[in-house]
Amino acid sequence: MTYRNLGRTGVKVSPLTLGAMNFGAWANTDHNAAARIIHRALDAGINVVDTADVYSQGENEEIVGKALTGRRDDVILASKFHGPIGSDPNHRGNSRRWIFKAVEDSLRRLQTDHLDLYQVHRPDPDTDIDETLSSLTDLVRQGKIRYFGTTTFEPHQLVEAQWIAERRNLQRPVTEQPPYSILARTAERATLPVAEKYGLGVLTWSPLAGGWLSGRYRAGETDSVESSRLTRQAHRHDPALLANQRKRAAAEELLKLADDAGLSLIHLSIAFVLEHPAVSTVIIGPRTLEHLDGQLGAVDVRLTGDILDRIDEIVAPGVTISPADEGYLPPSLTEPSTRRRVAVTRKGAH
Repeated sequence: MTYRNLGRTGVKVSPLTLGAMNFGAWANTDHNAAARIIHRALDAGINVVDTADVYSQGENEEIVGKALTGRRDDVILASKFHGPIGSDPNHRGNSRRWIFKAVEDSLRRLQTDHLDLYQVHRPDPDTDIDETLSSLTDLVRQGKIRYFGTTTFEPHQLVEAQWIAERRNLQRPVTEQPPYSILARTAERATLPVAEKYGLGVLTWSPLAGGWLSGRYRAGETDSVESSRLTRQAHRHDPALLANQRKRAAAEELLKLADDAGLSLIHLSIAFVLEHPAVSTVIIGPRTLEHLDGQLGAVDVRLTGDILDRIDEIVAPGVTISPADEGYLPPSLTEPSTRRRVAVTRKGAH
């Protein structure tokens, strides 16, 4: 496996990162099976494992920590904070108070004294980015984390974080983790160019678009969406939604393209993401050993210009077919009050 630079950190990462989200109550509840997948990935040369405190409410980190016993020093271990843990309104978000507690909880569950990469899982409109960056800088200085980064931030937020870090003499975010696949290409518009400009390492997630690019969708066949996905993420998988019908049509065209090229759709899809010069590593999230084995070979695939051009014809550069695949939509889009003037009612007005 040929290793890549993680931005300008000097750290070398495998082209594939093992995403652990599917271990635990959300998907694969067999802890021993999860450990076997983690060990198989490490044996294959993967050296980055990515998790988050919110995945199965901490169970995921416990699984990863136990599985890495005796192998911790060989792994670039990444986790995240932001999502709600329990019902306490302060056990979430990007405040100093929560960051300091969240990191201690993650370290305990992961059975380690430091994280190699600690990531802000989503933007928090209620918290000044200065507070978040200063808190993370303190954790670097305390030795509890080596680096920190962001996940699914808007391009302008990436730039703002870099500027504030420089002006306040704080450590700067060194990575960004955006969603990126053939069916979700918004990152190409600004996120990836901004990452290149500022030397950020890029760990992309959902290269198979939540299963749409797994090769399961074939014309004339009934939907085979796993019930757990449909229950947890109906907006991304409900076949009745027009956007999902469009994704299915594109997936069928891509499947034919992959067949013609002698590739699996999985390999085509992961190789496509790896072709972008800004991408450091692609996060894969296997639920079984078979899933993992079916994805490892993608690192050896190089796509020709003709294939890449045909992909652009099926889904144009910068286009995301369904907004549900963006990963994060800012309040300016989700809250009508942020884009509408308050109506003034006048006496006698109609």
